[in-house]
Amino acid sequence: MTAPERQLLHYRPWHQQPQSWIAIPWAIARLALLLIFRLRIFWLLLALAALSFFFFFYAQYLLVWISQHLAGETVRIAGIPFQAANLFRFLDRLALNGSAQTFANFIWFQGYILVILLAFSGSLLFGNDLVHGSLTFYLAKPITLSQYLLGKCLAIALLVLLITLVPSFILWLEAGLLYDWRTYYWDNLHLLVGMAGYCACLTLTLSLLTAAAGLLLRRTVPLVLVWMGLFVLLRMMANWLTYASQDPCWRLLDLWNNLYLCGLWCLDVDHATVRPLPQPDFLSAFMANTGVIVTCLLVAGRQMATVTNSNM
Repeated sequence: MTAPERQLLHYRPWHQQPQSWIAIPWAIARLALLLIFRLRIFWLLLALAALSFFFFFYAQYLLVWISQHLAGETVRIAGIPFQAANLFRFLDRLALNGSAQTFANFIWFQGYILVILLAFSGSLLFGNDLVHGSLTFYLAKPITLSQYLLGKCLAIALLVLLITLVPSFILWLEAGLLYDWRTYYWDNLHLLVGMAGYCACLTLTLSLLTAAAGLLLRRTVPLVLVWMGLFVLLRMMANWLTYASQDPCWRLLDLWNNLYLCGLWCLDVDHATVRPLPQPDFLSAFMANTGVIVTCLLVAGRQMATVTNSNM
């Protein structure tokens, strides 16, 4: 054995300063985002989210323009005459007026795109770490389970920020420019806090739900089937039971409706205006959502602890 080879076998102490605690989750989140960006379906869904944003952006401008220039006139769309007042009422039903309902509807639509994205990327973020043994590699480093989970959830939080919160803020800025910006921005400053609260509810719930489902199922196909059951079949069942019994408590089975109610509370929307009827109260929706968060946290922690103990 040569002298350089013998030097490689000696212990070499670590001389650099250890990084902060938050630097480790940030590195894990950065790697997780790079994996998601390699998915073709991510760019397809991002384009769909951009189309939804541009619809709200230009429809909000169109509503103001019609009210100012074509209030009592007849316009032709594809050769078919329409009264401008009727078109104005149709667009007004979509709540494209810069109110709290505008941003609640926008985040609700964008959230569906986010849910589809997480259904396909959940196994990539969590399941593959168990299938290919990457979780063992992470834990062989000075990384705790909480740092690992926080890093993955931070990646999902950045996706929520990209798809929901940033476009909502742009729509808020546009609404102020379309109306009287001197009073709109100050009078509706609370909407920024409400949008951040709605996105925080989406982040906390969807990230932990993705973690629990990804660690438990590990594969893409079972994860997509479970996602369809949670957000499609369970929603249909909740609607049927609610309409049959006229009991709003059955709607608590609908996770997506619970998140929507939590978002409406954050945006300070009157409960009497929530549709479709009947709807449970805001407190019940928060309690149901909290139960989902706690359950997912327990499942994710147990799955990671099981893998850790099996490799000791």
